[in-house]
Amino acid sequence: MRGINRVTIAGHLGRDPEVRHTKSDTLAVTLSVATSEKWTDRESGEERQATEWHRIVIFNPGLASIAADYLKSGDKVYIEGKLQTRKWTDDAGQDRYVTEVVLQPYRGVFEMLGSARGWDTGPEAPPPGDTQRPDDLSAPSALNGSAADQPHGDEIPF
Repeated sequence: MRGINRVTIAGHLGRDPEVRHTKSDTLAVTLSVATSEKWTDRESGEERQATEWHRIVIFNPGLASIAADYLKSGDKVYIEGKLQTRKWTDDAGQDRYVTEVVLQPYRGVFEMLGSARGWDTGPEAPPPGDTQRPDDLSAPSALNGSAADQPHGDEIPF
């Protein structure tokens, strides 16, 4: 049996994208994305919130370029990628580990869900469910498309 390694994240950027190039001169963009959940504590009746931070690394050249050019802290994003853990040795000789959601070339999904700078798809735009997403998000139509342009789960004929 083969396993499935797929992660889906919809949240807000905690800071501007970090842009760098690998040793082989591949563009790599790192994002820090926050996901939050709210609930009411049953015992106290108080509203609670928990925020989880996710490190996203985009190696897909087209998606990395769009992320570097258009994203800013606070923007809403939808990401699908692969969970990957890296190991390295720090300057003190200690082994260190980091777990990231990685978007490799020709794999993964990255969508901008909204921004205060004019390409907002709505104040509470949900992540796309079973919608068909374009393969090349560098196309202008993919950047300018809205959630209203996408088919909804109830309209899929199967």
